[in-house]
Amino acid sequence: MSSNSGLTHQDSDGRIRMVDVGDKAVTTRTAIARARISMAPCAFRAIREGQGPKGDALQTAELAGIMAAKRTSDLIPLCHPLPLTKAHVSIEPVEGETAFEVRAQVRTDGKTGVEMEALTAASVAALTLYDMAKALDKSMTISQVQLVEKTGGKSGDFKRDEVAE
Repeated sequence: MSSNSGLTHQDSDGRIRMVDVGDKAVTTRTAIARARISMAPCAFRAIREGQGPKGDALQTAELAGIMAAKRTSDLIPLCHPLPLTKAHVSIEPVEGETAFEVRAQVRTDGKTGVEMEALTAASVAALTLYDMAKALDKSMTISQVQLVEKTGGKSGDFKRDEVAE
């Protein structure tokens, strides 16, 4: 039972609960999320060239994002632990800016979606870039952490309207 608010992680009395997915069908579920990190030109150049104060920040951040996707249920209290069949993180410079876009793709064959895993992967990868380059720029900004698309499950598919951004 969910509360009148429609929040699935609350029962009819407003108590927090983990959603029971036992009766849901196993389907292939995917999610893509992204985040953006903007920074000073010196930090951008160092990261892009793999010459940051702590080494190759891009590879480290991509690996950190993958690891974070796998550990999402340890970080977000009511997330189900999921057997991921894919976790991929890519980081690319944003043309004309001193910023990078992080994209995370996650997939599972399961009873619940992987939106939180993709969002966690994108967030942690961006945070790792911050950590790797903070000696060069403490004013970096992480923004636009968002679900880009998801497929599978009872709620159906979702694709963010890029024009509305």
